[in-house]
Amino acid sequence: MTDNTRSRSPLAGTPSLLRAINDRAALELLLANGPLSRTQIGTLTGLSKPTASQLLARLETAGLVVPVGTTAGGPGPNAQLYQVNPAAGHVAGLDVTTTHIRIAVADITGNTLAEQQVPTKGWPAADTVPRVAAALARSVAAAGLAEGSLHQVVLGIGGALDPVTGKLRYASHLPGWHSPRLVAELAGAIGAPVTIENDVNLAAIAEQAAGAARGSEDFVLLWAEEGIGAAIVIAGRLHRGFTGGAGEVGYMPVPGSPVVHDVRRKNSGGFQELAGAPAVLALAREHGLGAPTAEAAVALALGTPGGGEDFLAVLADRLAVGLAAIVSVVDPELLVLAGGIPTAGGERLRELVQESLARISIPRPEVRSSSVPGSPVLHGALQLALATARDAAFSTH
Repeated sequence: MTDNTRSRSPLAGTPSLLRAINDRAALELLLANGPLSRTQIGTLTGLSKPTASQLLARLETAGLVVPVGTTAGGPGPNAQLYQVNPAAGHVAGLDVTTTHIRIAVADITGNTLAEQQVPTKGWPAADTVPRVAAALARSVAAAGLAEGSLHQVVLGIGGALDPVTGKLRYASHLPGWHSPRLVAELAGAIGAPVTIENDVNLAAIAEQAAGAARGSEDFVLLWAEEGIGAAIVIAGRLHRGFTGGAGEVGYMPVPGSPVVHDVRRKNSGGFQELAGAPAVLALAREHGLGAPTAEAAVALALGTPGGGEDFLAVLADRLAVGLAAIVSVVDPELLVLAGGIPTAGGERLRELVQESLARISIPRPEVRSSSVPGSPVLHGALQLALATARDAAFSTH
């Protein structure tokens, strides 16, 4: 017989839970708005002045906020202003490519303290982990931080970690990154928690946070550079797929390119064969455009009457063929074009892709160009690292 007479303990921790919710809300307001006074925090959170004062005292004692001067110019006495303490945590983001690694170190407010680019040509595969750790250590020192100051590190890589084996998939172009203990080895060498994320997914995070997809919860980002990849965001969250391979569209069968019958081998075909950098260069030559890179060819086409416009139109059609296959399944609100090739093509290429897609696809999402400056992958890596570090710092005081 079930014992229904056992006393039920009251819900424990309710006051502390409310304090934690209010503290986190205040910290997010400070991050979004900059220095605020006790009165301003009370107004924005709906808390009374005494409660707001207690909140700020808790956060200051925990080292999460610091006073930064006073208000001036208004009626009455000046009020103390507070901001999130930049020293409450530090993170690093890395953008790993076949030729170099971009590194950035930031404090918990998101302010970048140091940034560098490290060439990787000639690195022995066996030395990848220690060399990455050494390069990151130099960036930490350049930021004026002591060894061991990082709370979270995020690496963006052109591949995806298999959640079962821990090995990096879709990344045969990156020798030295395929140990089944890659994350643990990097964390041990760096001395901080490490997350590895697909580079195109990170670009999508950056666009959603502060770029072309800001305010959108259903969008697809197409990355076109040396390789072709996509990131899919559904209901505000990245869709990674069962094995982490969602968005690996390079081998996707599309009209106009050969079908790949063994994707495990290094061969050509699929969307990559149609719109990857080698295909773009070959197309440019067909239209009399000589350039050393795909990006340079696209830029040259913008200033070349006749053949340049014809080249851009064909390239837009090729991109639209792949996008049509994607949007017919996902039906997103928005498409974002990113990577070196769309960036070089600017507004004209975006316009042509929009027009071509409208001719061949029933779903017709708006097409936008990336608006994140510099490396969207690096920006996204920092965004993800900051989110993780803030969750840890703001929930444990």
